[in-house]
Amino acid sequence: MGKGRVEAFTDGVVAIIITIMVLELKVPHGEDFSALLPQWPIFFCYVLSFINVGIYWNNLHNMFHTVQRVDGRVLWANLNLLFWLSLMPVTTAFMGENEFAPAPVAVYGIDLALCAVAYTILVIKLRHLHGADTPFAKAVGHDNKGKISLALYIAAVLLSFLNQWISVAIYVLVAAIWFAPDKRFERLIEK
Repeated sequence: MGKGRVEAFTDGVVAIIITIMVLELKVPHGEDFSALLPQWPIFFCYVLSFINVGIYWNNLHNMFHTVQRVDGRVLWANLNLLFWLSLMPVTTAFMGENEFAPAPVAVYGIDLALCAVAYTILVIKLRHLHGADTPFAKAVGHDNKGKISLALYIAAVLLSFLNQWISVAIYVLVAAIWFAPDKRFERLIEK
């Protein structure tokens, strides 16, 4: 089957996720900059999550441009990823409103790790559908960046109970690693 509907649905879900996250931001009470200070944890978490959701959207966009079709397994794998992404507003609010307490930081990291696992499953299903010798499979390669990211998320979850700030720094590091769109797919699109 064609890929247009899965792309449109994914775009819609991502837009809703971002909308829900921004609706969680509360207007500060006060008229000077000091009124913003108590809101910094929530705003920081929003920015981090917005970037993470944007990274997934960017990479999904580029990835789906390199494939010709989808099947039921790909649809379910994509829904799996969208499910874990849809929890991002809750885990974001949990971490921000509790000012980076260890358990909320761990829960946020678990969600990030499950998003990474779901993305990997989607890639595997697309590779299986299109074959190992296709340009898509060659562009994906061994996905070392994805494996390293997942390992970092797992480490951050475990470290959150020792020092949650190290975990938050790891979440920022992984987002920084992925911030630029995945060039593997962009090179394939240009050919």
